[in-house]
Amino acid sequence: MEFVIGKYNYWFYIFLMMIGLYAMIAKKNLIKKLVGMNIFQTAIILFFVSMGSKKGATIPIIQAGQAVDAAHYMNPLPHVLMLTAIVVMVSTFGVALALAILIYKRFKTLEEDEMQ
Repeated sequence: MEFVIGKYNYWFYIFLMMIGLYAMIAKKNLIKKLVGMNIFQTAIILFFVSMGSKKGATIPIIQAGQAVDAAHYMNPLPHVLMLTAIVVMVSTFGVALALAILIYKRFKTLEEDEMQ
């Protein structure tokens, strides 16, 4: 039981993912769906960043003559990949908003049910 309670940050990420998934599935407004998609993507990015960090670790910058012990360093790869994911997320959101503007100009609504 202590293992489950001690991982409260993962429960928070799952909660955020469920909010985003609910917004994408249940909401009929396209902007609300896009916000749900952003919440979902943010939860995934937070999850991967938290998986890539560890207590007491430092960044892997090694000076000349310094002993290398991998246990004291944090792997920078998850953080770099999540920076790329953030760029993709913002780009996707921008394109989706542009499409939503075009849809609004054509149909005069952003509700899925009212588009004919």
